[in-house]
Amino acid sequence: MKEFPLPPANPVVPVSPSSSDPVAAPSAWVCRFAATLPAASAVLDLACGRGRHGRWLAAQGHRVLAVDRDGEALASLADVAGLTTLQADLEGGDWPLAGRQFGGIVVTHYLHRPLLPYLAECLLPGGLLIYETFMAGNERFGKPSRPDFLLQPGELLDFARQQGLQVLAYEAGEVARPKPAMMQRLAAFKAPQDGLVSWPLAEGLPAAV
Repeated sequence: MKEFPLPPANPVVPVSPSSSDPVAAPSAWVCRFAATLPAASAVLDLACGRGRHGRWLAAQGHRVLAVDRDGEALASLADVAGLTTLQADLEGGDWPLAGRQFGGIVVTHYLHRPLLPYLAECLLPGGLLIYETFMAGNERFGKPSRPDFLLQPGELLDFARQQGLQVLAYEAGEVARPKPAMMQRLAAFKAPQDGLVSWPLAEGLPAAV
């Protein structure tokens, strides 16, 4: 039986010493659930931007593949130990990670619906998907405001169920930090091949905002 440790309710979220911008810090949701990954996991940071999560994951000892279409942003990650980069147009070509699988996948502030099924395919049995992005209603706070970039109510839950993923935690609604927004958050895993999973949640999972 595969056991998953309880994620800490209040993880320490470091802020980059080179920036006082809290938006540049890794997401508390990501840090909280990434803490359950086995040591030295292969982790995909998809649409990574300048790598706020890839940097943090690599610092925890994971083997990170950071993927984005922005070559300049990827170049800023060249000296990060434990992290490799891949420049790819995720929306204008073939899926660049066919045949590859990861113990963890992190996606934040990004939505391109045709890619969602590939995320489930790219998870190893027992692998964890951590997803956090904007949802309908965010237009009253600013961008993103186009429906293409905003999840519909319950959309991440529906995606997880359709792909046979086991939902560990889900949140949806208005958040105040790092700036006001409407967000959905999902942590879900692919069941191991033996189908036996134990993930102790004895005292529940209070909201991470």
